[in-house]
Amino acid sequence: MRLATLFGITFSLAIGIGGVTLPVTQAVQLRDGLVYFVQPPKLVEATTTYKDVNVFSATYYFTINVPENAGESLQKVTIAQKEGSENIRYNLDDTRAFIGTRHRKETQLKLGPVTNERHTRTVSVNFDPPVTPGQTVTIALRPVSNPSFSGVYLFGVTAFPVGEKSHGQFLGFGRFQFYSNTGSWWFP
Repeated sequence: MRLATLFGITFSLAIGIGGVTLPVTQAVQLRDGLVYFVQPPKLVEATTTYKDVNVFSATYYFTINVPENAGESLQKVTIAQKEGSENIRYNLDDTRAFIGTRHRKETQLKLGPVTNERHTRTVSVNFDPPVTPGQTVTIALRPVSNPSFSGVYLFGVTAFPVGEKSHGQFLGFGRFQFYSNTGSWWFP
């Protein structure tokens, strides 16, 4: 039995139409309809604009590279707080995404629903339309404020390809260290 038949792997070939060549894409889809990336995206960086506790104007940036040979476009990213003594709340309506990095913003992306599951401490960011392979995308999350307690906060980042039944690929952890503001102002 051939491997392609066993797993139900689907291939799309390049087609030249009127001098335009479309790229070859390979989608991995199992018989039960579950879709996988051929080459998963990569978490490039996770940073925050402010590292002090209780800051109200911080932005958390998560930069993800979707490789040319991903096989599928990026439909959704989940960011789950896995460690940290306080459950961080977000201004979901202020969530943004763009092609590029935090310091080199290019095209603003349109987002679908951005949701928060408080029980699992997970924010889901949907792209509408999905991010095509060969792009670097950055998600900008706006917390209501940085946590009140200092320490390490870990955020697990998972990417999902396009498909009704898509398999999430865990990309790694973003690690933020928040510090207590130890500076004091004393005037005699």
